[in-house]
Amino acid sequence: MREKLVLIGNGMAGMRTIDELLKLAPDKYDITVFGAEPYGNYNRIMLSPVLAGDMTIDDIMTHDVQWYQDNDITLYSDTTVTKINRARRTITTDSALELEYDKLLLATGSNPVNLQIPGHDLEGVISFRDIEDVNVMLETAKTHKKAVVIGGGLLGLEAANGLMLQGMDVTVVHRSGTLMNQQLDNTASELMRYELEAKGLKFLMSHSTEGLLGKNRVEKIRFQNGSEIEADLVVMAIGVKPNMELAHLSGLQCDRGVLVDDTLQTFTPNIYAVGECVQHRSQTFGLVAPLYEQAKVCANHLAEHGIAIYLTATTATQLKVTGINLFSAGDFKGDETTETLVYKDPAKFIYKKLTIKDDHILGVVLYGDTSDGNWYFSMLTEQDDISAIRNEMLFGQQYIEPVEGISP
Repeated sequence: MREKLVLIGNGMAGMRTIDELLKLAPDKYDITVFGAEPYGNYNRIMLSPVLAGDMTIDDIMTHDVQWYQDNDITLYSDTTVTKINRARRTITTDSALELEYDKLLLATGSNPVNLQIPGHDLEGVISFRDIEDVNVMLETAKTHKKAVVIGGGLLGLEAANGLMLQGMDVTVVHRSGTLMNQQLDNTASELMRYELEAKGLKFLMSHSTEGLLGKNRVEKIRFQNGSEIEADLVVMAIGVKPNMELAHLSGLQCDRGVLVDDTLQTFTPNIYAVGECVQHRSQTFGLVAPLYEQAKVCANHLAEHGIAIYLTATTATQLKVTGINLFSAGDFKGDETTETLVYKDPAKFIYKKLTIKDDHILGVVLYGDTSDGNWYFSMLTEQDDISAIRNEMLFGQQYIEPVEGISP
């Protein structure tokens, strides 16, 4: 008799865990998956190319409905789990379905953070989080002209670029003076803004939104400095927060996310959690690399191999945003105790910055040319002494390798 495994959340982290589990113990569980969206599993990261018109929804499906049938997995799409009874080991859905489990895996992801300002509930005000959001943007672009994206981070810039490619007049509003301020410093941000303005995007930096105006549909956006601009569509892309409401209501221990140990088990035996909904050793997660690592560790324990542990490691961010290559890692901002090495070629839009302390790399930002990102990142994580190559290392790995026999 196979054990019953229930997965709540049909997203990237949860389904990667199922993939890993099927490799390790394909016959151990009778698996049931619940997903709130009316689709199979898709690659959420690839929503930007869909918006830009480079891909279709079918292109980004990683597990279509047929896959679940082929792997003898029961999928309840367009279904929300509303209750977990930990004592009875059952879950209940919004359609009053009750199901027993032996092991439960929570992968409820994250929710977009929306500004709770006047007008936030007007028609034409959306997030950029799922297929439905993309469909709304594509349809709006056919009949409306002016779009405003609130948020100058990765998601906001991707949304802005996609809407521009769909023919809309797009303005990005950012509260900070630095675009992608979690990944870039001021210099790299300025290079990015210059390049994106040349492509046709507009920017209002250091602007805070006060309210959205309109009768039924949004018509204008008002800022705290009193200025206003027209808007037929407003996309809020100011961040996400762990979706832990179900876990919290069910009595699971939560802080900023669902608390898990090094095996990705919650503080309730037989309930595991992975992905953007979790908090591990005070850290929450948004990048895909740690989520996939969590999936591998969690699958190991669901398979009862019991040998893997998850360790939060320093991660690098390597991105291609609107065609521009970026790389950052570590503490690239530094302080009064650190030094910086900088290489800048504005004509080619190339910028490199290394933050150094006591002949060790603390952080790195690369803009335009990221070919040496992994090399710098290796030296950062290994805490290599760079004193012998300090003066030449900005020229890159290929330049350094033959110097005095030093191997990188």
